Amino acid sequence: MDLLPDFWREDYWLPPGVSWADMEQLADSSRPWPQDLLTALPLALGFVMLRCMFERFLAPPMGRCLGVKNRLQLTAAPSLQLESFYTQRSRQPTQSEIVSLMTLCGKTQRQIETWFRLRRNQDRPCQTKKFGEAAWRFFFYFAAFVAGLTCLIDRPWFWDHRECWRQYPFQPMERAHFWYYMLELGFYGSLLLRISVDIRRKDFKEQVIHHLATIFLLSFSYCSNYIRIGTLVMLLHDSSDILLESAKMFNYGTGWRKTCDALFILFSVVFFVTRLVIFPCKIIRATLLLSMEIFEPFPGYYFFNVLLMVLQVLHVFWAGLILRMVYKFLKGKLEKDERSDEESLLEEEEDDKKEEHTDQEEDRYWEKSKETLNCKLSVLTNSCVLNNLTQHRSSVGNRERKAQ
Repeated sequence: MDLLPDFWREDYWLPPGVSWADMEQLADSSRPWPQDLLTALPLALGFVMLRCMFERFLAPPMGRCLGVKNRLQLTAAPSLQLESFYTQRSRQPTQSEIVSLMTLCGKTQRQIETWFRLRRNQDRPCQTKKFGEAAWRFFFYFAAFVAGLTCLIDRPWFWDHRECWRQYPFQPMERAHFWYYMLELGFYGSLLLRISVDIRRKDFKEQVIHHLATIFLLSFSYCSNYIRIGTLVMLLHDSSDILLESAKMFNYGTGWRKTCDALFILFSVVFFVTRLVIFPCKIIRATLLLSMEIFEPFPGYYFFNVLLMVLQVLHVFWAGLILRMVYKFLKGKLEKDERSDEESLLEEEEDDKKEEHTDQEEDRYWEKSKETLNCKLSVLTNSCVLNNLTQHRSSVGNRERKAQ
């Protein structure tokens, strides 16, 4: 029972010398209350419902306008033994497991490998599903960025980051900033609610960490009245996410290759400038150094900066993936899916391409073997026919001589 009062201890959340009683000088309507965070829960559910409607009614006609088409995929032949192994044990069996499946199903190794490759292809998301997810994120990030820029561009702390801490923590909260916070919290909450059914990406674990760190960061900054610096963090992140999702949308369509390439290059530039230059040099510097000009460090100060550091580590991780894609783009080896999605399925696609290449090599090998075998058979047949003719002629000659 004593844990809750200890959790809200003043020295945890407020700078030294400031108490909760001192915060009462702010009006109730302009003061951030922890219970306000409950507003984000119905908003998260509302975003989930709105997204379902968007992906069902709006995304398909938009996709048709951009030429989004699902790829034709071959289905694996029904097999109870292989399906049971696929769903319960592994999607990619080892060599020893393939041998045991050969005995169980009475199939060859090549047939089993082909079955698993086709079965994995069936589980991959279609282009329309990818487009719907990218379009939904694009419209939210675009709307959030425009709304955030509108309510921040004329504020003094947008241009001078020292203003983020002036008179802290006695800074009144504007109603526009309250809704900006709640909408962002509700959106990231909806992403967590849908993460089990969304497309599983290559950086799935990093995405979960990012969503959790963002929710903790927004919640803590709201309760500690770090709203000014928090709004800048949200605006900075939304700026590059717009370009990423728009590049994905055009990537899934047909005939938009140059547009997608241009958006991807622009996204790379904006990402590196905002996440690797402005964020550490401006935002983190303002929270680490400029804030200490106003107050002394306290536990909330360290916790807030640790969360920012976690985001920065994720930025470096994603920058590595982007550099890899930029390198392949410049080398002319960038594949369509890899440019737009950092999905876990990408590695499987590369493995399947290797498998298909192996199958093609085996087909060519068997074709060559058949040709060689046919040549040898024809030579052998011809030689047998010639031998028979020669023997027949010699026997006829012997008979004629005997008759004479």
